[in-house]
Amino acid sequence: MKARSVSFDGIMEFVETARTGSFTAAAVILGMTNSAVGKSVSRLEARLGVKLLHRTTRRLTLTMEGAAYLENCTNIVDQLESVENALATGKDSPSGQLRLDLPGAFGRQNILPILTSLANQHPRLDFSVIFSERKADIITESVDLAVRIGALDNHTEFSARKLGTQRLVVCASPDYLRRTGVPLSPDDLVSRDCIAGWRSSGHPLWLFKSPDDNSSYAIEIQARHQFSDGGAMVRAVLDGCGLCQLPTWLVGEYLTSGELMTVLDQYAGAEMPIHAIWPRSRYLQPKLRVLIDALVEAGRSQPAFNP
Repeated sequence: MKARSVSFDGIMEFVETARTGSFTAAAVILGMTNSAVGKSVSRLEARLGVKLLHRTTRRLTLTMEGAAYLENCTNIVDQLESVENALATGKDSPSGQLRLDLPGAFGRQNILPILTSLANQHPRLDFSVIFSERKADIITESVDLAVRIGALDNHTEFSARKLGTQRLVVCASPDYLRRTGVPLSPDDLVSRDCIAGWRSSGHPLWLFKSPDDNSSYAIEIQARHQFSDGGAMVRAVLDGCGLCQLPTWLVGEYLTSGELMTVLDQYAGAEMPIHAIWPRSRYLQPKLRVLIDALVEAGRSQPAFNP
């Protein structure tokens, strides 16, 4: 059988251009000229027989074929980097950059300390982190790992590990409850000032458990105020602006101090799972493996993951 040669010409130029969105930025990283990077990507497209990038005078964007090709190229490049680092150091040590997508308040309060601890333990391990309530597209945005709160979609291209559970309570400041009275059932929320997370469309949903059979259900909330950040929601509740359904890890200290009070306790107990998810691959790089192990251990030992 005749051996088939595989050319890797243009792959690094394409990967860096796709990551940075610019031939100029890719050229700086690779130590090349803009035109050399552009010509290299064009030769790669000609060899593959497909267009990988949409080019306009204002920006570069991936084609559908380009996004699929980038995912595979990124996996290959990362694996090669891990092997080279292992050979250079004499061991399979965590190194390189990890791109993470984390929920804002939860990520800052509970995941960031894990990252800084790992960074101190592994000097060659770097993190690039987005804290946001907007869920990034892991594949097209080249995210290595994301933490998701809530039910997961059934995507076969992702691997997942459950880290823990988020327990929800409805709470308000004592001053607000003195002014408006304590709601006795979820139906009473219709006439109250409710604070919820920001949504681009539709009404926010709050989760409850039936006191009769312990089944979970959701109701639509007419939110007076909406915020895209958990810390802002807590601040508004503390300032007496209304009722809010929040996780116990976020408001526990205020419940203990008496600055906030829970209501509708007989309907409380709704929970949301917390998962780490990442693109499925046969080879789990050391840098990703050490992070997953740290997250799983935190899920076992930290109260934020086990209310």
